[in-house]
Amino acid sequence: MSILPLNLIRYLIVCRVNAPMVLFHLFPPIEFSLALGTIIAESLPTVQARPWHNALEPWKKLGGISLLRNKNLKRPPQATWPVESVLFCYPGKRAYGKGELILMELKLIGEYADHAFFLEVILPALEIASRTIDRSWQQATSLWGKFDIQNIFVARGPNWDTLVDDCTLNLKYVATPSQWSEGLNLDPGSSRIFQDLTWITPFDLRCNDSDTPPRYHKKMQPDQVPSLKEILLSFLARMNSLSIDKHNERIRFWDILSEEARTSFEQMIESASDVPMNHGNFYPVQESQPGCWIGKQTFAPIPKVILPYLALASIFHVGVHTHFGCGTFILE
Repeated sequence: MSILPLNLIRYLIVCRVNAPMVLFHLFPPIEFSLALGTIIAESLPTVQARPWHNALEPWKKLGGISLLRNKNLKRPPQATWPVESVLFCYPGKRAYGKGELILMELKLIGEYADHAFFLEVILPALEIASRTIDRSWQQATSLWGKFDIQNIFVARGPNWDTLVDDCTLNLKYVATPSQWSEGLNLDPGSSRIFQDLTWITPFDLRCNDSDTPPRYHKKMQPDQVPSLKEILLSFLARMNSLSIDKHNERIRFWDILSEEARTSFEQMIESASDVPMNHGNFYPVQESQPGCWIGKQTFAPIPKVILPYLALASIFHVGVHTHFGCGTFILE
């Protein structure tokens, strides 16, 4: 299959802790989103800052950035940045010591997949966050003000180019919104069989625009277990929610597909209905975290035709709270 004509820039940010110990008091992407979003809103000129302040409104009802000090978060709100983005912290731990690395991938999607925007808005906010200690919204053991931006890499297909090396920015490097797909091979080949799907971040495959809080259970209900078809339908919904620039127009993913491609996609989704799940092991996440469940599913051998779409779904994330990195997985 051809790579989708979506703008995307993937930044892998490596933070090195420079204090004896730091803790994430909330789900790490929530901390990054709230801290950086607040810094950006306070740093931009009034007109440019307005959408950032508006995006922070769901947090203000819960105490705003002071949540990072008080830890009193029962359930994350439906909050995002005013730019289509994903903050995906690589699975790690809660506490980090001096010299240890924290890895976060920032994905800028659509019209804001713009390297100049990253350099002029995101990176300065990250630099402020790395050196700012403010007890009005931080605990003594918080990450903020206690790390160096050790490295930043930018995805080029399956590889990573260096943007920041040992705290030094390469100003000559220019990332493009299409390089994420250069040399990216989504066809795993005919010899390998994939059956295991492991969710590496929490997931909730309700509609993205649903404001109804999910019911939390200690055990996953049968109707909550995602089938391959439901995962692919969530991928389609995710693609249709993103802006695709074509001749400076915003077009839905479904609209750019030819009639033949639409038929093929529909047949693929139907074929996914025939793939049974042989085993599933799911655990509920804390109510203070986004998403509902995390775990692993084992299917009958997944048809080759489906694998490229699942690979794209893992890159773009599916379901609710994609801004916080929810809804991504690995296939084995």
